[in-house]
Amino acid sequence: MRNYFFNMSLIGLSLVSVSAYSAPIAKDAIPQKILDEVYKKHPNAADIAAEQINHFNQGLFEIKFKDGEEQLIKFYRENGRFFVDGVKIDTSENTNMLPSAGNENLKTTFPKYDITDAVLVVNPNGVGEEFDLIVNSEGVDWHITLDAEGKIVKKERD
Repeated sequence: MRNYFFNMSLIGLSLVSVSAYSAPIAKDAIPQKILDEVYKKHPNAADIAAEQINHFNQGLFEIKFKDGEEQLIKFYRENGRFFVDGVKIDTSENTNMLPSAGNENLKTTFPKYDITDAVLVVNPNGVGEEFDLIVNSEGVDWHITLDAEGKIVKKERD
């Protein structure tokens, strides 16, 4: 009986960890308050994509869309309030904007890797910044968050 409860607890914990996984969400699942804010400031917004994500211990919606020729990234709180703009960053070897410790931590974690997407998120409420990365290592995509010092604070398989 003890084993049964232990096994059920493990299953429950694994389900909770899977539900915390940040994944793309359908446009119709984006809260209407957020869509209203996007369209108020960007009436020509198109190709809207969203993902639920955590930054600075806050649940946020990362909204990516096109406004004309410009690709924009905005973060909104769950209540529809604007949080901060995301800044797409260049991670090529010549202009790598990641903290040097971040590159070393990525090399330690993933001996062979390629950064396919990188966004800088600056905390509007105080000090701090985080880097939101998509890393491909040996054919597997990983969602990685680095803090300002380059420490890996989140690592999830995509």
